[in-house]
Amino acid sequence: MKRMIPTAAGTAAVVLALTACSSGSGGDEPAAAAEGPVTLTLAGWSLSTTPEFQTLADAYHEENPDVTVELAEYDATEYDTQMIADLAAGSAPDIYVQKNLKNFWTYQDGGQLMDVSDVTEGLDPATGGVDFYEVDGSSYAVPYRQDSWVLYYNKDLFEQAGVAEPDGSWTWDDYATAAEDLTSGLEEAGSDALGTYQHSWQSVVQGFALAQTEGADLTSGDFGYLEPFYDQAVALQDAGAQADFGTVTTNQLTYQAQFGTQQAAMMPMGSWYVATLLAQQESGEADEFEWGMAPIPQADASTTGTDATPVTFGDPTGLGINPALDEEKVAAAKDFLAFAAGEGGAQALAEIGITPALLSDSVVETYFGLDGVPTDELSQFAFATHDTRPENPVDADTAALQNILGDTHSEIMSESSSVADAIEGAESRAAAEVG
Repeated sequence: MKRMIPTAAGTAAVVLALTACSSGSGGDEPAAAAEGPVTLTLAGWSLSTTPEFQTLADAYHEENPDVTVELAEYDATEYDTQMIADLAAGSAPDIYVQKNLKNFWTYQDGGQLMDVSDVTEGLDPATGGVDFYEVDGSSYAVPYRQDSWVLYYNKDLFEQAGVAEPDGSWTWDDYATAAEDLTSGLEEAGSDALGTYQHSWQSVVQGFALAQTEGADLTSGDFGYLEPFYDQAVALQDAGAQADFGTVTTNQLTYQAQFGTQQAAMMPMGSWYVATLLAQQESGEADEFEWGMAPIPQADASTTGTDATPVTFGDPTGLGINPALDEEKVAAAKDFLAFAAGEGGAQALAEIGITPALLSDSVVETYFGLDGVPTDELSQFAFATHDTRPENPVDADTAALQNILGDTHSEIMSESSSVADAIEGAESRAAAEVG
């Protein structure tokens, strides 16, 4: 289940002595900070390999004297299941993470999130993802991260294969052509690397289809917009330009190893991977090679090029407050949320390669000042410029529909059914099970 984690200082205590004046909130203060010591608990997962929670706590510590924050660790894959159980049992932390938008409705509709509209009103208007946490005009969480999907590419493998690097103008057809050309070029050069890698998640296909298809609506139960994206994904694995779904799942391939050890020349993945790749190149888990980021390929040419805004997807990661929190702790909890979503939290996250929700000029400068982050113009454009749309639209039916489409993804990518038949079956299930 969960356990309390010691501080980075290595003491046996499970608390992080954080500071309490409100100067670091990065916006108008939502409420006056409580007088005297306050202890808050904050949920997280995989704390030894996911440094953002400790980082935010440490950064807040520098500006706020009198607040203690205890980190409660949850299982990364069972986070929502465990959190929902703890909320029902009255043992949930004071502040807990909205890992994605899939279950946000469940928490909000169940009365398990405090109204934090006074916090969001003080945030920088440039903070991404704020609107995704609104229900009936009120806000129930604040975003501190806003990852967006980009295209990672290995410049060394492109050169080895004799294929031109991405230039920001690619559609998915251009991407597919490059993947096949890379595969054949690398084979001729004596390399076993493939042109691209598509991880097993349904979002790697469905997220782009939903974001980039005009009129697509997950909650409509009409999933025809998925068909051209799946046709291309299946064609790429049939052509041998990417590992097939059976190999990925049976051999439990990881996207970190596939790109980091140069098994694939390209990979669509979220911006969170930058921090992982930097760390793994430094530790030796990943090879040393020159890499870059490009905008994710587009459905058509209307949103390509560096004079346009590419459309991609990515749910924000947010923080909400347990409404069972003691009244005397509310001001401190709201101040922590304001800090995490503001300039102070954004700078702290950028310093470890995490994509914050607030991408101010100074935050982007900090991010690209990290050792190992590519500083070419296209990488900076891909990181900072995008129309990021949610993978999980906030709706009562989102979770159920995504579960159905998870089965559809496996059915299509394993090629146990045709794309058209699998989508038809998903639509029938949606009508019967969700209505």
